[in-house]
Amino acid sequence: MIWKRLFFILCNIQTILCLNEIRWCTISDLEDKKCNDMKLAFTQAQILPRMSCVRGSSSTDCSQKVMNSQADAVTLGGDSIYRAGRQFNLKPVVGEVYDQGVGTFYYAVAVARRNSNITLNSLRGARSCHTGIQRTAGWNVPIGYLIDSGRMSVMACDIPKGVSTFFSKSCIPGANKATYPSLCELCKGNDSGQNVCDLSSQERYYDYNGAFRCLVEGAGDVAFIKHSTVSENSDGKNSDAWAKEVSSADYQLLCRDGTRAEVSEWRWCNLARVPARAVVVRNDVDGSIIYNFLHEGQQKFSVASSNFKMFDSSTYGGTNLLFRDSTIELRSISNQTYQAWLGDTFLQAMNGIDCDPDKLPKMLRWCTLSTMEIWKCADMASAFMNKTLYPSIQCVSADSPEACMKMIQQKEADAVTLDGGDIYKAGKNYGLVPAAGENYLESVSDSYYAVAVVRKNLYDAFTINELKGKKSCHTGYERTAGWNIPVGTLIKKGFIRPEGCNTAKAVSSFFSASCVPGANQKNFPSQLCELCKGDGTGRSKCEKNNQEQYFGYSGAFRCLAEKTGDVAFVKHSTVFENTNGKNTQDWAKDLKSSEFQLLCPNGALAEVTQFADCNWAQVPPHAVMVHPDTNVHAVFGLLDNAQIYYGSDTNPDFKMFNSSFYYANDLIFKDSTNKIVPVQEKTTYEKWLGKNYIESLEGSQCSSSTVLTPWSAILTVITNLLLIRLSV
Repeated sequence: MIWKRLFFILCNIQTILCLNEIRWCTISDLEDKKCNDMKLAFTQAQILPRMSCVRGSSSTDCSQKVMNSQADAVTLGGDSIYRAGRQFNLKPVVGEVYDQGVGTFYYAVAVARRNSNITLNSLRGARSCHTGIQRTAGWNVPIGYLIDSGRMSVMACDIPKGVSTFFSKSCIPGANKATYPSLCELCKGNDSGQNVCDLSSQERYYDYNGAFRCLVEGAGDVAFIKHSTVSENSDGKNSDAWAKEVSSADYQLLCRDGTRAEVSEWRWCNLARVPARAVVVRNDVDGSIIYNFLHEGQQKFSVASSNFKMFDSSTYGGTNLLFRDSTIELRSISNQTYQAWLGDTFLQAMNGIDCDPDKLPKMLRWCTLSTMEIWKCADMASAFMNKTLYPSIQCVSADSPEACMKMIQQKEADAVTLDGGDIYKAGKNYGLVPAAGENYLESVSDSYYAVAVVRKNLYDAFTINELKGKKSCHTGYERTAGWNIPVGTLIKKGFIRPEGCNTAKAVSSFFSASCVPGANQKNFPSQLCELCKGDGTGRSKCEKNNQEQYFGYSGAFRCLAEKTGDVAFVKHSTVFENTNGKNTQDWAKDLKSSEFQLLCPNGALAEVTQFADCNWAQVPPHAVMVHPDTNVHAVFGLLDNAQIYYGSDTNPDFKMFNSSFYYANDLIFKDSTNKIVPVQEKTTYEKWLGKNYIESLEGSQCSSSTVLTPWSAILTVITNLLLIRLSV
């Protein structure tokens, strides 16, 4: 009664949060019938506000009606809550509670037989059992997680095709068996062999119990179900013929970290915590009004003796109408955001499964940085088109990495591959995010090592302590392994002491001469470009692109190999890529890796094979950077499918990771790339680069705003003198 009086007070003062009537949106005829019975029951019980029912065609339609004030509330499942929050700005206010020992949520899990050796990392090629197409625990969560974690790639949002390629055979009730027959190949239908792969109980492998039965009967290798399914169908709890001899001890869970666990350990070994269904409303609706309305209703109509039962749909010949039938109570939600209700693991899965083909770009505009890179890009576009890869590639050009960043920020281009230093700049200054990364075969991980290489000379050897006055070869100005890391290290060790922020001048004073492609800038010391060679005809000297023969990793190493410089700052694999017959160009074809060695930061010398112990830093790999609005899964899906055809150096048509045909190195991708890999959880530039790398990068920089120019220094002195004079 207190609530009713408060309700009338609120309505009398006409607060904007008052609802004179709650218009409930329904998504089926059966649900509409139950809604009208609920309206009648609540009216007879004098529960306020009044209630009415609005017929919608789907969860999405109801969400839109609520947003447009054509309805006020609708009960949605997790995936629909995600879309209602993201697309229609709705919020969850009341959640369902189930008697599963976990309250307002359950867990989606992957189950395998104990005697198999399958893990989440070895699922490719396995046989899979699913509760049904677009079902939460059986489809949205596992497939979304596999996509978002990079284990499965999908091109052009064709998720069923991606699944059919990933798994060898499946039973996914409701899948399109005409287009992708493998998705229904394990399904059995009913006892007469009819209704195979139907999204109904006519398919014996449908729903949680059916998917587990698919695993139990040996049809599949993995079942995607909820955490309680195994216990509900094992150890004598299910007397059906297929389940009565099942022992829970014969099955294990597949964990996100690649390990396995007992089926009772679902709290930590799961694919996602799946939120319960919840009632969602507009942001301007007070959730307490909805909760109090439903709370009063459930006190009267959740008991078995009542004429109307809120949590029972059997009277209407359906299941889970308005509320899930297994609901034991409704609970008010305190943090009313869809992100908080859904949770991180479920959001990750939805991020992977949420792909609208209508929102994908028809072409991916790749930003290139040199004439040779444009040539390779054009060939890449043609090669991708020949294999019907989507989206198609269009090549655009810019004169610097930063120009590419600006073009992508302004949506005049879509993608560019950058090194660590430029990734930092692209993320921090232009808001770009990584969509895919490079993996290098020689590395124990995706990262690589920045090293200093010298020619091996028993009679004229030198260490880092004798580096001053030597001639240096760099991959490029502000490039990671060629500039940021070595210059930052030399500053940190006290060998180089910049005055103010004039690092370029300090480097030119430390080395007697250098080639730093990109240092041909106004007011930069000419010594930084003194060793550069240009294109061989006297043009493009010191340009930060492949027109300069000493640009990039191989270029800096060539500068050393041709005895132009004394030390080359490159990555750990550069020597191996250009010696022992690996590079057939004239300058490299006779080089031996044994002719070179490494300068260690501790003052020692080491063999080039000892890069793991003798390096100047471990560097994050290059990444493809895109606008944050770009679907990163579509970008990775394109590149992952492309490398199936063009990732090997044996394909005569096109080679993604080889630039020798263009008489250059590291065009679009580094030539040492083994494969393109997903970003997984490294979805921002900070996560991709890592805290330690960012700190080392920022440690070598300084803010020009803290440095006084000569005139500003003079003005400061004059001002201080005047203040002193006035105070006397």
